[in-house]
Amino acid sequence: MRSLYGVAAAVTVALGGAVCGVSHAQTAAADAQANDSLENIIVTARRREEQVQDVPLAISVVNAAQLEQTGTFNVGKLSQIQPSIQFYSSNPRNSAANIRGLGAPFGLTNDGIEQGVGIYIDQVYYARSATATFDFLDVDQIEILRGPQGTLYGKNTTSGAINVTSRKPSFTREADAELTYGNLGFAQGKASISGPLIDDKLAFRLGTSYTQRDGTIRNAYTGEDINEQDNLGFKGQLLWQPSDDLSVTFSADYTHSNPLGFGQLYVRTGSTQRPLSRQYAALAAASNNYQVPSTDPFDRVTDLDANLSAKQNFGGGSALVEWDVGPGRFTSVSAYRKWDWVPANDRDFIGLPITTISENPSQQRQWTQEFRYAASSEKLDYVAGLYGFYQTIDTNGVQEQGELASRWLLSGANANNPAILDGLRAENDIGLKNTSVAAFGQVTWHVTDDLRLQPGLRVNYDKKDGRYIATVTNSTNTPLTPAQLGVLAPQNYTPKFDDTNISGDFTVSYDIADNVLAYGTYARSFKSGGINLSGLPLDANNQPITAVETVKPETVNHYEAGLKTQWLENRVTANLALFWTEIDDYQATVTNSQANVIRGYLANAEQIRVRGVELDLSTRPLDGLTVYANGAYNDHEYTSFPDAPCPPELSGGTAASAANPPSAPGTPGGFSPPSCDISGQWLPGISKYSASYGLQYDLPVAALGRTGSVFFAFDGLYRSEFSSNPSRSAYTDVDGYSLANFRAGINIGNGWQVYGWARNAFDEEYFDFLSTQSGSTGLVIGQPGDPRTYGVTVRGSF
Repeated sequence: MRSLYGVAAAVTVALGGAVCGVSHAQTAAADAQANDSLENIIVTARRREEQVQDVPLAISVVNAAQLEQTGTFNVGKLSQIQPSIQFYSSNPRNSAANIRGLGAPFGLTNDGIEQGVGIYIDQVYYARSATATFDFLDVDQIEILRGPQGTLYGKNTTSGAINVTSRKPSFTREADAELTYGNLGFAQGKASISGPLIDDKLAFRLGTSYTQRDGTIRNAYTGEDINEQDNLGFKGQLLWQPSDDLSVTFSADYTHSNPLGFGQLYVRTGSTQRPLSRQYAALAAASNNYQVPSTDPFDRVTDLDANLSAKQNFGGGSALVEWDVGPGRFTSVSAYRKWDWVPANDRDFIGLPITTISENPSQQRQWTQEFRYAASSEKLDYVAGLYGFYQTIDTNGVQEQGELASRWLLSGANANNPAILDGLRAENDIGLKNTSVAAFGQVTWHVTDDLRLQPGLRVNYDKKDGRYIATVTNSTNTPLTPAQLGVLAPQNYTPKFDDTNISGDFTVSYDIADNVLAYGTYARSFKSGGINLSGLPLDANNQPITAVETVKPETVNHYEAGLKTQWLENRVTANLALFWTEIDDYQATVTNSQANVIRGYLANAEQIRVRGVELDLSTRPLDGLTVYANGAYNDHEYTSFPDAPCPPELSGGTAASAANPPSAPGTPGGFSPPSCDISGQWLPGISKYSASYGLQYDLPVAALGRTGSVFFAFDGLYRSEFSSNPSRSAYTDVDGYSLANFRAGINIGNGWQVYGWARNAFDEEYFDFLSTQSGSTGLVIGQPGDPRTYGVTVRGSF
C-alpha cells in the first residue's frame, strides 16, 4: 500500500511558479509518451492524490530518471536544474539551501537558528543542512514547493520545503544498477534490490550508492587535490502489510563521507580603511615576500598549510505507520537521526601560519514524532496533526593562532612581536537543546465544483537552551593581555529562548475553465527565534555584548497569486506565479566589525522584502521532442537595516566621530563608521534573473531484434549577478554565468540505457561564492564552481 502523504507537505522550491518545466523536458526516453501530450504528474501536496496542475500551490516535481540523467545526485545539485533554488556550501556543515532567496542566513552556519527551507526524506524532517551534500539513496521522486509551509505537516518552514521520497519495497522481485565513470576520477555506482519475503505481507528493499571524484583545487603546499567527493551510503527498508488497511514501513540508513577538503583560494584584493601597511600586499611582503601560487583563481591552485578534513557519518531509522480508518488515513512517523562531523579548516585561507588550527567537531542527535489524520469528502477535505521535535548538539572546538598571527592581526609594536599571538588557543564547549512541538491543520471547502476555500492554522512552541564556553590560553600560561583578548576572548554564557506563536494561511482557488486554474494565497508565518552559538562580539573593553545572545523570531507575511494552465490537448503547459514576501526581524549572519575576530554572529535586520514573477513553460511540439523554459525574476532588498555591519571597504579604520566623519570607501588609514545603513541594498545570494531551459529528443529505433530509442538532450542554466556578502560589497559581487549540459545515448530496451554526458560543457569560469579574510586585510577569497566534467553512464534493470 503505497502512500505519498507527506511528500508535498515538505516541498516548496524556488523554481518557477509551475511544476512541469524541467520534469517534462528531462523525462527518460523509456518513459516518453507515444502521443504528443505531456504526461500527468500525481502529487499529494494536500494529503490526497491529485494531478499537480490541480493543486493551488507552486510545485515542481523531479522523478528518479531526471535526477539520474542530469547528474543531480544530491540536494545541492538541484540548484543547477531549478532556477529559483540557491545552494551555497563552503563545507558540508556550512551549507544552505534557499528558495526564492530565503531560508538560511548567508555565511557561516550558526547552530542556534532554524532552517527556513525544510528538507524531508520519507516524511522525516532533517534538521542539519549537511543533508544537502549527501548522495540520494534509491530515490523515487522529489517534490518542491515554494512559500511558507506548516499547516499540512510537521516542522514549520517559512520559505519552502524539499521533500524526497524513496522507492518503496515491492512485492514483485526487481533490481537495478547504474555505473558511471568520468574525468577527474569521477566514479559512481548505485544499486538496489527489492522483493517479497512473505507473500503479500512482508517485502524488503536494499539500496546503496558510492561516489568518488578527485578534488578540483590543487594544494601546492601538500601536493594533493582538495574539495573531493567521497560518499558511501546504504539504505534498507521493510514493508509489513498485515491487512489491506494497515502498513508499516521500517527504514534505516547510514552514510559515510571522508573527502579531502574543504578550502577556498585567492581571488583578488581590495582596499579597506585599515592603514596601508596593514593591508594584504604590505603584510604579504613583510611575511618573507609571501606570494600565493597563483593570482588567477581559475588556475585552481592554493597553498593551504593547515590540516583539512571533512569527515562525517550520518544515519538513523524511522517507522512509518499508515492506517486507513474511518473516512481517512491515520499516519504516524517516528524517527531518530544522528550526524557526526569531524572537520579541520584553514581559516586564514593562505599558506601562512596565521590561524594554524580551526576545528569544530560536532555531534547532533534528533528525535521526531508526527501524528496526522487526513480525510476527504464531497464538500470537505481536511488534515490535522501533532508534531514533536527534540535535538541536541554538542561541539568541542579548537582554534589556535600561529607565529605570523601578530603581524596580520595586530598593529603597532605588537605586530612585530610574534610571541603575543603565537600559540594563543581557544577551546570551545558549545551545546544546544532544541525542543519544538506543534498542532496544525488545514481544511478545503468545495464551495462549488469550481470554487474552493482553503484555510490553515498552526500553533507552535519552541524552546532553545544553549551554552557557549570558550577557554583561552596563551603559550606562556600567563594572564591574557588586551591584545590577546582582542583576538580570542574567554566567553561563558548560556543563552535561552522560548516562544509560542500562531500562524496560518488562506488560499482561494477557482477553475476558470478546463485546464485553467487560478489561485491566490496569503500566509503569515514565523521562523523560530534563535541563540548565538558562535561567540559574541566584544565591546570596547573586550567584553562580550550579551544583548545579542538571542535573535528575535522572523515574522513572515507572504502573498502569492498563480495561474496553472494546459493547452492544445495538454501538449503545452504554462504556469505563472507572482509572489511578494516581507519578513520583519530577518535573521542575518553578519560580519563582526572588530578587525581581528574571525567569526560572524547573528543579528536581526528590521525588514526585508522579496517579490517576483516565475514562469514555467513546457511543450511537446513533436512526437518524441520535449522543450522547456523556466524563468524567475526576483526583486530583493533590505527594506530597513539602518545599523548593519559595514562592508569590507568601510571597515578596519579608526573609529569615525563628529570631528572625523567616515572616509570614502577603500581609503587606507581612513575613518570607519561603527555601522552602516544598508536599507535598499541587495540581499546576499539572490540573482535578480535566473532561468533553466532545454530540450530532449527521442527517436525510436529497432536493431538486433530489440526495440529501443536514441536520444539527445540539452539543459541550460543562467543566473545573473548576486551579492556574496551580508552587507553588499564592491569586492564580493559574483558575476552572472551560464552553464550548458549535454547528454546523448541509447535506450536498448528491457530497462537498459547507455549514454554519454558533459556538464558545464563550455567550461564556464564562475564562482559559487566569494568572501573576505578576517582582519580587514582586503583579501577576497572564493570557491570556483565545478569545471567541465564528462563521462559515460550505463544503467540496467533486472
